[in-house]
Amino acid sequence: MKFQPHKYQDYAIQRILDTPTLGLFLEMGLGKTAITLTAIDDLLYDRFEAAKILVIAPLRVAEDTWSRESAKWDHLKHLRISKILGDKKRREQALKVKADLYIINRENVEWLVSETGNDWPFDTVIIDELSSFKSPSAKRFRALRRVRPMISRIVGLTGTPSPNGLLDLWSQMYLLDQGERLGKTITGYRERYFTAGARSGYVVYDWKQKKESEEAVFEKISDICVSMKSVDWLAMPERIDRVVPVKLTEDAKAKYRQLERDLLLPMIDADIVANTAAVLSNKLLQMANGAVYDENKGVREIHDAKLDTLEDVLEGANGHPVLLFYSYKHDLDRIRMRFKHCRTLRKGAEGSKDIADWNAGKIQLLAVHPASAGHGLNLQDGGSTIVWFGLTWSLELYQQANARLHRQGQKHSVIIHHLIAEGTIDEDVMEALQAKAAGQDALMTAVKARIEKVRAA
Repeated sequence: MKFQPHKYQDYAIQRILDTPTLGLFLEMGLGKTAITLTAIDDLLYDRFEAAKILVIAPLRVAEDTWSRESAKWDHLKHLRISKILGDKKRREQALKVKADLYIINRENVEWLVSETGNDWPFDTVIIDELSSFKSPSAKRFRALRRVRPMISRIVGLTGTPSPNGLLDLWSQMYLLDQGERLGKTITGYRERYFTAGARSGYVVYDWKQKKESEEAVFEKISDICVSMKSVDWLAMPERIDRVVPVKLTEDAKAKYRQLERDLLLPMIDADIVANTAAVLSNKLLQMANGAVYDENKGVREIHDAKLDTLEDVLEGANGHPVLLFYSYKHDLDRIRMRFKHCRTLRKGAEGSKDIADWNAGKIQLLAVHPASAGHGLNLQDGGSTIVWFGLTWSLELYQQANARLHRQGQKHSVIIHHLIAEGTIDEDVMEALQAKAAGQDALMTAVKARIEKVRAA
């Protein structure tokens, strides 16, 4: 297929060529892989400014997306790709292959740095989903930080650079400019742009952004970052969001309330910190979906209301393919028990076949965990209906998952159904997502609010 870039794609390609250090913040559906591959080809074979290029990506994207995108376009088919994936022996062999582009999943970055040491061979690094390096304490960040001085050209790609606020930006920017713009340490960054909020002892769980920080930070990074939104450049398909209320029976309501009280009542006189709020929220979300893990990791089934509602939604789809997002393994087990035709997205070569089958219209119901399909998968050819069986607090995962269908190339309006159990924490998560405020603050606020309700009951 011949690549005929949009004007914004031409601009983005040129920025990669002209800027050795670049953050390319392209919203989902704008074709960041094709843009980057085109620039890579130019750097390798026209300008001779790159010799050995590494792409770091989420596992599924590393396995499928970059090689498939290269094979799709006529001007990129000659690129030789080696995938540094699999067990240690396969990774070692892939490193020795002569190629233009080496692709590794982000979980193996630490291994790669350890394996190559001072002989780091890659002059150019592309980080697909730069936001996955947002934690300065993560091993992958620390490993890449060690070899950053040996990298002459780096491009960070993401659609959501700061899904949970400005705190997410420091480590991402450090990998780009080695601390030139936002400082050499996360401590200095926090002190400059934030004030300490809730804490437990000496540990601060909540950093409050100063009023002037957003403008100041964006000004500092503006010379090396490009941000583009789909709505500004593309005629995107219509997106229709539906909240589908799930009515619990009186018996199910009683069970939910009892378990909710059992979880929350011991916390009434205790401080709610991030880890505790996350655990409580997790249990409540499981209950809303219809089952919950007990202390022995067994599954306690509470209700089938969401399964019944899902059945109604699938019937209303009239046989059209449905992409179903679930949260927990017991959700998937119960879904597959009820809907025998349900397929799941597998790993490796089998996963690539699942993607091909979906896009060919061969799968009527595909169940996917949002963390497994959050980045880089093009599923828009296979359907236009999404159902969220269970929601996530992560705004990044939520947006990225929806963008698997609501993206460039989609020919139909995309309908997104959210199954919301009435009177449960589902309502709090939905409200947070609609307000685009999902994350730790919203989670903790919701848990505290539910404790107050339990106290008053």
